[in-house]
Amino acid sequence: MQGGGGGVEQQPMQMVLRVKHPSSSSMGDEEEAGEGSSRSALSVFKAKEEQIERRKMEVREKVFAHLGRVEEESKRLAFIRQELEGMADPTRKEVESIRKRIDTVNRQLKPLGKSCVKKEKEYKEVLEAYNEKSKEKALLVNRLIELVSESERMRMKKLEELNKTVDSLY
Repeated sequence: MQGGGGGVEQQPMQMVLRVKHPSSSSMGDEEEAGEGSSRSALSVFKAKEEQIERRKMEVREKVFAHLGRVEEESKRLAFIRQELEGMADPTRKEVESIRKRIDTVNRQLKPLGKSCVKKEKEYKEVLEAYNEKSKEKALLVNRLIELVSESERMRMKKLEELNKTVDSLY
């Protein structure tokens, strides 16, 4: 930055030096040189002001160019973000819907699970009682069969004895 400004600063300084060192030595020339010196200083000041103004305009243009690019990039990023949110939105809604349905089914499952456990317990108790009664019935049936068989045997024996007694009477 200073390299460009240094060349411009040297040029007016040289003018001032030329004015301070006039080629003639008369007094009128010295007054003229004084006026020329102040004119030269004024022109140096104006040149520096113009240089500062040009530099200021260059910087301003660069800043505005950067701001324009930043705005474009910001718009592009906002568009990309909006696209990403748009892509994620349908799945998010579907996921949320499925989660709600899962929660609802889970709430329905809890009482059903409790009822199932209760009924399984009741079933086991009833099954156990049923099995016990079935065993008892089987034992009673077996005992009945034994008794009936024994009774039949005894009656048959009695009948045979009676039959013998009747046969012996004749």
